Amino acid sequence: MPRVQCSPLLFLLTGLGWLTFSAVLGLGLFLAMTLGQHVPPHYRSLHVHLALVGGVAQLMLGATLPSRLNPSRSTSSPVLYAALNVATIGLLAGFWLGQSAVIGAAGLLVILACLSLFRDSFGQTQNGPRSFLPWLYGVALLSLLGGLAVGEGMILRLFSHQFIGQARLAHIHLLLIGFVTVIIVRTMYHLFPAVLNGRLHSLLLAHLSVALLPLGMLVLTCGFLLSSLWTQLAGGMITLAAAAIYGFNLLRTWRDAGRATNAAADHFMQATAFLAVGIVTGMLVSINFLFDPPAVPFGDIHLVAYTHLLLLGFFLHTTFGALSHLLPTLLATQRVQSNKQRESYQALLTAIVERWRPVQVSTLSVGTMGLAVVAALLWQFPLRSIPAQSATWISLSLLLVSFALFAGKIGLMFTERPNK
Repeated sequence: MPRVQCSPLLFLLTGLGWLTFSAVLGLGLFLAMTLGQHVPPHYRSLHVHLALVGGVAQLMLGATLPSRLNPSRSTSSPVLYAALNVATIGLLAGFWLGQSAVIGAAGLLVILACLSLFRDSFGQTQNGPRSFLPWLYGVALLSLLGGLAVGEGMILRLFSHQFIGQARLAHIHLLLIGFVTVIIVRTMYHLFPAVLNGRLHSLLLAHLSVALLPLGMLVLTCGFLLSSLWTQLAGGMITLAAAAIYGFNLLRTWRDAGRATNAAADHFMQATAFLAVGIVTGMLVSINFLFDPPAVPFGDIHLVAYTHLLLLGFFLHTTFGALSHLLPTLLATQRVQSNKQRESYQALLTAIVERWRPVQVSTLSVGTMGLAVVAALLWQFPLRSIPAQSATWISLSLLLVSFALFAGKIGLMFTERPNK
């Protein structure tokens, strides 16, 4: 009986679907907040978990699946696919209905899926080449399991009310920095040179950056659990150093390749800049809370603007860049058998990706920064004032333009069939 397998393309498209759903929900929630409407906390949790579990996790699997899976265990991909999507649906139902038991069960399903990933990663560290890449997966997955365990503890009310804030911060940063950011950095060190048809500038700098990232995450987590702002700042400095080394390495790689420009490279370079900006902003937030009361007011909209410097500026730019490079390759490989015809068909799909490239990249960047402008305006103007409302609508419109352009390109690629 033939074994059922899930292609990387299926993970990528499903993840993009969940990410789009979450993005539309997030735009609606932000608009409601700026109009002064009450937004229940579980709606915001729903938005974040749909993006991370349904979207980002599956997109990363789609990008890394061919290199990660052992051929003898290739049947594990359908189990991972089913587990992640059932868990996402469970989170959707649990947060929508306010049922902690459903949320907890969905979280346990994600943990089981992660244990399967950890098994494969551990096998690679035992049998794979002596490189930082195999054990880096193990570190990232340990962070993921730790973040999920803290999340389960919050759902099951294992933390006291006084400790819930620190637990939430540890949960978020273990997942976003310890897992997502580490995996993205690792993947970029392979993908970015391929996008540029060049070579990585420095393997030594790559080793240094991926060693500092988990260390920064560990110090940050200790700072959150100990409620020590100075420890958090130390972790932020280590993480910023890792991001600076990572950004310098990618910039030199880009320069060594002749400053090539394409959709994927442009998105990756923008993502790198937003990673540094997001980390610096997080450190400024910590410094703000060193004062009692805080030096400047910091409310829900300020928190949304800060977090989305990373969620949109870093993660979404990276997603758009990876899909811009991977989708033409995967579609051409899947649809065309002849190598000669595959190259011409892939070039046709790549040409579709490159259309309106400056508009797509710039609207995503400016729209993301616009959210920070909205938050900054609230220090001078009321929420319902013309400047704040104008900045809100302009920012959301720019983000929608970028989403619409990218979605339109994907639609064109799927409708563009190879010549017989």
